[in-house]
Amino acid sequence: NTTEPTVAVETLDDVPEHVLRGLPEDVRLFPSAVDKTRLGVWATKSILKGKKFGPFVGDKKKRSQV
Repeated sequence: NTTEPTVAVETLDDVPEHVLRGLPEDVRLFPSAVDKTRLGVWATKSILKGKKFGPFVGDKKKRSQV
């Protein structure tokens, strides 16, 4: 009798309201293509290079830290 560990799946209910408000009109949060337990950021149309959206909340990281 093997019991698999329960894995929590991230949902939109887990996302703070300010994050949802900061998303551009053509960006949505859906299950990640990389990790099905997490949400991923998906664009419904191309995003131009340099497009800014936010606000950013959190600690900025260098590429080497990500």
